[in-house]
Amino acid sequence: MWDNAPLLRSIANGLFGLSLVLVLYGAARYVLQLPVFPLRAVELTAPPQRVSVEALEKVVREKVSGNFFTVNLEQTRQAFEQLPWVRKVSVRRKFPWTLEVEVEEQVVLARWNGTELVNTYGEVFVGKVEQVLPAFIGQPETSQLVTQMYGELNAILQPLQQQIVQLSLSPRFAWQVKLDGGMVLELGREDMQQRLARFVAVYPYSLAATARPVNHVDLRYRNGFAAYLPGSDV
Repeated sequence: MWDNAPLLRSIANGLFGLSLVLVLYGAARYVLQLPVFPLRAVELTAPPQRVSVEALEKVVREKVSGNFFTVNLEQTRQAFEQLPWVRKVSVRRKFPWTLEVEVEEQVVLARWNGTELVNTYGEVFVGKVEQVLPAFIGQPETSQLVTQMYGELNAILQPLQQQIVQLSLSPRFAWQVKLDGGMVLELGREDMQQRLARFVAVYPYSLAATARPVNHVDLRYRNGFAAYLPGSDV
């Protein structure tokens, strides 16, 4: 091997190239750590509505470290997403010395099982809100299913000009709806949309004309439904 000049030259060239790469890498790391690249500003793309500015500033003070090139974007994103009412965050560098933060806040849709909230994506989160909201009741991991059904059923109810104030999904996956007028509708476990559409179609010509308001309707019949009046068993 030692008398093979071409091989020795190839090995020497390879070692020289590797050394050069290591030197350049070390020099680049040193330059990037210099204070000439300070991170001078953290900029929000839009003013927050529910997330407090003080909470955002606290994250910047306690969690954002490094300069423009060395700041860890993933760790910074995760720190912002721990704040209440924050759903999703994107963080990017904005040359020459700014960190740009885009915060997507939670848009609350309903209360979930009386203790939590659910957003428009069907995701459950913790928060406090004073406004009147529909009540969703369901089993764990069914919040997205309940949210989707809420949208579908509310669309069907539009001709009656009534809104859902409570939507329940039982452990046996049976659906129940309570309307803002107080009426409770039993939809069962199958063909829920078709059953509700049939009820909406006949309601103005039947139950709406009764002397007493109907408080409970069972739609779990193949070709009709059963209505229960206050103080009556039928």
